[in-house]
Amino acid sequence: MSRLFSSSQVLGSSGSKMASFGKVTHCIFDMDGLLLDTEPIYERILGDLLKSYSSPYPRATRMKVMGTTEQRTCSILVQDLKLPCTVDDFLAQFRRNQLLHLGQAPLLQGAERLVRHLHQHKIPIALATSSGADSVEVKTKNHQELFELFNHKVMGSSDPDVKEGKPAPDIFLVAASRFPDKPAPAQCLVFEDAPNGVTAAIAAGMQAVMVPDERVEEDQRKHATVVLRSLEDFRPEDFGLPAFT
Repeated sequence: MSRLFSSSQVLGSSGSKMASFGKVTHCIFDMDGLLLDTEPIYERILGDLLKSYSSPYPRATRMKVMGTTEQRTCSILVQDLKLPCTVDDFLAQFRRNQLLHLGQAPLLQGAERLVRHLHQHKIPIALATSSGADSVEVKTKNHQELFELFNHKVMGSSDPDVKEGKPAPDIFLVAASRFPDKPAPAQCLVFEDAPNGVTAAIAAGMQAVMVPDERVEEDQRKHATVVLRSLEDFRPEDFGLPAFT
């Protein structure tokens, strides 16, 4: 997946540091579009579903649902596009189709290297995804060993403790509270691709590393702590974490 950047917050592959950041001790990762390249698959699933209702899938709507829970995604689509079905009906179709197609999602550039590096250096890591448990099981089935390195997983669409999905901060606050040592929000660094996820992280009092899709506009990137082309460009030492060797 290609990435485009013009933000002054970008850290390039040259390794030059362009800002100062707070030291962190724990890391929390989004999954879709950040660790796993699922977004093109979701595009096809939702696009095909909407075609069955003779509905377009406008770009503004695609941006609006990015990073939201399954329930919220379907609610936005049904209401904004005025689909002739209930949210529950659309959600059932969406879940059925995603379980059929998401199992082959590949890892994105730099994802495995970073997760393994942090685990090797005993940096506590957690997953905080808007997906539900069934969906996560399907999407990670070809990468089980890697995802077992996470201390815990918070799955927003099926976790009762996540009262509000992104852009609300709930999922990241729940993720932080489940680390054994219960770090303060300021000690946690969030990795995200979606504007809704970055908004949630900042609202939670955490710093946010953003690796956005090329379609994300410049003004939707400005609230991130730092914007990267890929996880390959992340410099752990900038946040007080062990550097790559």
